[in-house]
This record gives sequence, C-alpha cells and structure tokens, in this order.
Amino acid sequence: MRLFNNINVKEFSIFIWIFLVTILGIGTALIYNTVKDTEVKQIASTLDNIYFIKTIKEITENLDPRYTTKNYTSKSGDTYESIINNLEIDKNEKKILKDTILNEKSLKVLRINQKFTFKFDHLSSKKIKEFKIETDKKNEILFTKNLVTKQFDNKKIKKNFKKNLVYKETVITNSLYDSAISLGIKPNIIIEFARLYGFQVDFQRDIWKNDSFQIIYEEFLNDKNKIVDTGEIIFANLNLQDNDLQLYKYEYEKNKIDYFDENGKSIRKTLMKTPINGARLSSSYGKRKHPILGYTKMHTGTDFAAPMGTPIMASGDGKVTKAGWCGGGGNCVKIKHNSTYQTVYAHMSKFGRGIKKGARVKQGQIIGYVGSTGLSTGPHLHYEVIENGKKINSQKLKLPSGKILKGNERKIFEVSKIKIDVLKSNLISKSN
Repeated sequence: MRLFNNINVKEFSIFIWIFLVTILGIGTALIYNTVKDTEVKQIASTLDNIYFIKTIKEITENLDPRYTTKNYTSKSGDTYESIINNLEIDKNEKKILKDTILNEKSLKVLRINQKFTFKFDHLSSKKIKEFKIETDKKNEILFTKNLVTKQFDNKKIKKNFKKNLVYKETVITNSLYDSAISLGIKPNIIIEFARLYGFQVDFQRDIWKNDSFQIIYEEFLNDKNKIVDTGEIIFANLNLQDNDLQLYKYEYEKNKIDYFDENGKSIRKTLMKTPINGARLSSSYGKRKHPILGYTKMHTGTDFAAPMGTPIMASGDGKVTKAGWCGGGGNCVKIKHNSTYQTVYAHMSKFGRGIKKGARVKQGQIIGYVGSTGLSTGPHLHYEVIENGKKINSQKLKLPSGKILKGNERKIFEVSKIKIDVLKSNLISKSN
C-alpha cells in the first residue's frame, strides 16, 4: 500500500499508456510481417510455376518422339541385306534382323514391291522395337523384340479383306486376252485361265471369232472397296465352236486342289500343249528354209511369234537343266520333266525370277520372256519337246490325262459341282 501510495497517479497513467502503445506496436509488426511473408511466398510460387511451365514447353517442343517408323517398298536389285544395311542401327542389330528374316521360310524369296515397316525405339540407341514384312497382298508377318531374349518373336497376320466372287462372260471378238481385259479381268486371272486350258487348247489355232467364255473367280477388297488382289478361279467354261469345255475347282484331298471337267476328269496332263499365251504359230515342226542361214534344214521345234516380253511358262513340272546361252538359240531354258520328256525354250529376252540350273519349276510357272536373241529375225519362242532323247512335234503329241475321280470321290465331286452351278446361277441373276 505504501508502494502504491508513493507512486504519483500521473506517472502511473503515463506508464500504462506507454505499455499499451508498445504492445500495440509489437502486434502490428507481427501481423504485417505475417502478411508480407504470405504475399512473398505467393509471388514466388507463381514465378516458379511460370518458369516450370515455360521449361516443360521448351522441352516438349524440342524433344524427339520415342518411337518412329520407316516404310520401304522393295525394288529390282534389292536384297534383304541391302535393305537392312540402309537402316540406322548398329552392326549387331543388323545381324539379328537378317538372321530373323532368313530363318522365316515364307520369306526365302524377296519379291519386287514387297512392303516393309520398321519401328525404332530411340531410348535404346535406335534399336528396332518391331518390324512387319508383307508376304503377299493379303498377309504379313509381325516381328516383335523379346525383352528377355533380345531376339524377335514372329506372328503371321491375315489382313482384314473382304472376299468377293466375280462372274464374267463375253464373246471373243478379237483375242481371248483383249476380250478379258475389256471386261476388267486382271491379267493374272487371264494368265491362270490360259494355263488351265493350255493342256488341251492351242490359243492360236483352236479359238475362233465369236467363241465365248465364262469365269467365276475371287477378288479381295479393302475397307474402301478397292480391289487389292485376286484369288483363285472357281469355275471356267470355254465354248469353242459350240463345244463347252467346263472346269470346276475341287479339293480332292486335304490341301490338294485341281480342276476337273464335268465328268470328274482332271485337265492336268504331262505337258501343256502351248507354253505361251496370245501367240501365233509362225513356223511348225518339219523341213524349212532357215530365214538367216538361207538353206533348207529340219526345224525340230515349233515357233510362236509374240510381242517382246510376253511371259513364257514351263509346260510341265520338272527341273531346270540349263538356263543360259545356247548359241543360235540365244538365251534358252531346258527342263527335264521325267524319264521320258524334256522341253527347250529358246530366243528369250531374259529369264524368269529364280530360273537357273538345278531349280525346280511347276507347270505354268513363268520361266522367261519372249525375245529375239541368237539366230532370230524377230521376237518369238522356239519350243521343243524331246521324247526319250528324240525331238518330236509338240503339236501332235498325245499325252496321258491326270487324275480321274471314281466311286465315293466322284459322288462328293458331283455335290461340289452342283453347288458351283447354283452359285453361277445366282451370280448371273445378280448381274442382270
């Protein structure tokens, strides 16, 4: 009490006032600093975001994609090795690719216009992640890198095409080829048609004006309804002087397909009568005055005049015993068919793909192209048939027929034939 009694009231009031002002100042400073720190942090955060966004934008604008693809279509003179060597990958990767392709049986032969697609992974020093090779227009093989073995696993892919059955018929006014082309029939179907009838028909002498033909064959369409390929002939009829020669496709054993006439008789014979389509007989077998040498000598073959580059077909299955220069015969191919028959094809401009000594050929396979090499006055095929070592007239050769369907086989064929006849009727009604 004495303490407070000694304190002057005025002095005490001043003390209280100073104390309150001090407390208020400290509080104000604290509040101000807190607000300032918050604003500074907000501003700093905004600046950081702007910088981060700008940095990400710059990175993404200048960053190459991880995967890129390269497409390539093979051309004449290409090999698998030359195609792979042009890829920007290391030597070891190239070897893996080459070995992978060569180990695939369906890729043994590189065709012209075969399509390749390579997918690169740029995080792995431009190594191939996967690649595709088109085996034909309807199929391709996808090779994918196995991350464990570092080798490629393969998968066969069937392209999603729609199969369409086409019926065509017309009267032959000029040539079979011209008449078929005018109908929009693809050349490979015409060649196959000629091959089927080549066993029994001479296309130069047996076809007359106003003869006719009918055909049913397969077409494959893409999603834009564009024809990308043709398939097999299902039915064919060649009407020669009111005589029908009908052929039906039939699978007589698993994976064994042939063409049979309406009586179940295969049209396949040992040798084709004419190994070339659209040619005219220019010189037959027998004695004649040689057009270059000038004296009369035995002409031991049959000459077919045809435009330069016309495909020449093997007249039967066999093995090539020669594919090279034959003196006066120019570029020639010799084929041994069996122990009885051999054939010779001379004056070629060039040989077919893969045709060399020792190669095995199938009946109807293209072995060369019409030319005028050797002693020749113009483009033509000189064709010889040798029977038991003796040259004979190929146009008078009577050859044994192929398979004849009998018993239960014949009954099943008859059912198949009826189905094709019904199909033909439906296609004709749709086209009218």
